[in-house]
Amino acid sequence: MIIKTTSYESSETSPLSCSNIRYKFHECTAPEAPVKNHTHKYHGDKLEDPYHYMEKTDKPEFVEWLKAQNTYARNVLNSISGRNDLQNKLMELENRQKARLSYVNITENDKYFYVKRTADEEIGKLYMRDNISGTEQLLFDPQNYQAAENKNYVITGVYPSDNAEKVAFEVAPNGSENAHLLIMDVDSKNIHSELIDRVWFATVSWLPDANHFLYNRLNSSDLNDEERELNSKNFLHKVGTDPNEDKQILSTENNPDLGIKAEEFPLVYYDKHSDKLYGLTVTVDKYLTMYMADADELTNENINWQKIFDKEHEVMDFETDEQFIYFTTSKDAPNYKVMRMPVNNPDFATAKTVIPENKNEVLKDFDLSNKGIFYTTRKNGVQSKLYHISENSENPNHIDLPFIAGNVNVMTKGHNYDDIWVRLNGWTSDYRRFKYNPDDNSFKVEELTERPEYPEFANLVVEEVMVPSHDGTMVPLSLIYKRGLERNGDNPVLMLGYGSYGASINPFFNPKALMWTAEDGIFAVAHVRGGGELGEKWHRAGYKSTKPNTWKDFIACAEYLHSENYSSPQKTAIFGGSAGGILIGRAMTERPDLFAAAIPVVGCMNPVRMENSPNGPVNIPEFGSTENPEEYKALLEMDAYHHLEDGRAYPATLITAGYNDPRVAVWQPAKYAAKLQSYNSSNNPILFTVDFEGGHGVGDTKSQQIREMADILSFSLWQTGNPAYTANIINMRDR
Repeated sequence: MIIKTTSYESSETSPLSCSNIRYKFHECTAPEAPVKNHTHKYHGDKLEDPYHYMEKTDKPEFVEWLKAQNTYARNVLNSISGRNDLQNKLMELENRQKARLSYVNITENDKYFYVKRTADEEIGKLYMRDNISGTEQLLFDPQNYQAAENKNYVITGVYPSDNAEKVAFEVAPNGSENAHLLIMDVDSKNIHSELIDRVWFATVSWLPDANHFLYNRLNSSDLNDEERELNSKNFLHKVGTDPNEDKQILSTENNPDLGIKAEEFPLVYYDKHSDKLYGLTVTVDKYLTMYMADADELTNENINWQKIFDKEHEVMDFETDEQFIYFTTSKDAPNYKVMRMPVNNPDFATAKTVIPENKNEVLKDFDLSNKGIFYTTRKNGVQSKLYHISENSENPNHIDLPFIAGNVNVMTKGHNYDDIWVRLNGWTSDYRRFKYNPDDNSFKVEELTERPEYPEFANLVVEEVMVPSHDGTMVPLSLIYKRGLERNGDNPVLMLGYGSYGASINPFFNPKALMWTAEDGIFAVAHVRGGGELGEKWHRAGYKSTKPNTWKDFIACAEYLHSENYSSPQKTAIFGGSAGGILIGRAMTERPDLFAAAIPVVGCMNPVRMENSPNGPVNIPEFGSTENPEEYKALLEMDAYHHLEDGRAYPATLITAGYNDPRVAVWQPAKYAAKLQSYNSSNNPILFTVDFEGGHGVGDTKSQQIREMADILSFSLWQTGNPAYTANIINMRDR
């Protein structure tokens, strides 16, 4: 068994000069995009889409417009007084951390594999060491990979074999996540000659011989190919052979009898404890369809798959040992429970509950050890606990933690071992890693890297409140600010939200984001419906036709901050990324009077057209399809692009995109930026940045991360009236 955990450019300032912009537009103003009338027809509706042509992202006219928009936006952002000093401070905070580790894997023979980025590096390198105190060995430096291409390659996945003889890892350029899978012999550090392209979350699963593995592969490496993610396939690869000769193991093409949908990703895992294969077909839908087969069937032409879970069983996660399959389900348990059934006779109907649902806490995670099951829960998305339940007991034991934590992660080495690690953090408490000994109930600090000190955040207060939403539902709201803050209605607020996929915004410690509090502001996190903070009911209450609850909860939280005199509309900035773009876009289009600034980061701004992008079909289970009349109505309601009104005054807006983004195509934020600039009647700036060497944020260099945070903070401080952050721009309304 492999244990995995994961961890979260400085651009030079330039004078406000536009002489180098090739696109034709008024000097120092945002370039207008041409309007080209286009009409979509959906179930009797005629939907006007004046910027539909942008969906062809390779057109020179569109690329020139993107470049001109980015140049203009960068000039404005770099002209904000105080931004350069702020960016330098953010970099100094980042560099206090001597090393950042991600993709940590611990094999059963205590080999540690991980990606490490030191304070003086832009990207991480792959390392290995024997046990926690062993000598570190550099295995791979992505800066030396395909150097002639002049691209920034980063490691996006690490998969060591169980015996640590080999390691497979993904490398992808310029934030694209469009990876190559490489295979290395660990002792010699030699990389095998074959290169497996078209991988995205290859989810490599090694067989016991450390010479074969299972993996998923897409059918296209073109990020703009609408069929790129459709009909992906799971293969069996033998190290040292041509990947194009690999045998299909699970796919729509190879297994027509299973009814695998084109948008479902087929993943196959080998489990050595039961000597079984587990096949999954997954999308963004958290519920699994899962099959099982004997491992020796890999030699057969066709594998005899036995279905053991369907989506109606509401299973989201599973673990195995020699006897049982343990799984998390929300079936008749919206706060989740853990059940188990025999490997040799898997039957959901007769499965036994081993961790019952807690009506007041949401079960977040569980792991097996030879001491029993360890699991974590969370209340209101922000108060976490750790529990242990032994094999011979039906009553869980609550474990007191070294400090009160908003977030708890538990990891074990597997059901045959007593190695148990616990990682804790809170909004103002840095991440700490402990080795837990259940025999004497003790915690021992066991860090993988040295932790820095942040004295400037020692005097912060965390306030957790419940806010009534539009329908009376109480919504958790987290507030972080300096002790002694006066509730005078004049405090700047930076408010974060997400609300999709049942994913929670877990309490996180991010010194760069906490710089907002250093500017005497309130950092607020709204745990809106659509997320998972209060269980599966909370997710389903902000999903498809119920999606309006997501932004209405967010609006209610903003109104609460104003009515309770924490802040005011003129002092409130909001931001969110990816699917959180739906939240930010609809909050600002429904209540533009409520916010001084809005920042959708690589946001989904045009959901009606989402399924017409490469990553769209896989998202249908969460948001819906225009093919379904009711789901079309839901998509239109959550579409910020189509809710912009000509002549309406909108808040200052900073829209961001990654040109190589494989998750939210660049045209989504681009269309929104073009229409907002055209329709907005206020003098507030509407800026659109495009990172041509970035994507969705995965694989960003350190400088790219710092630049983005400096943009978000300085733009928000400028627009909420901080006198240290000002900029003079020529507004396009003044032409």
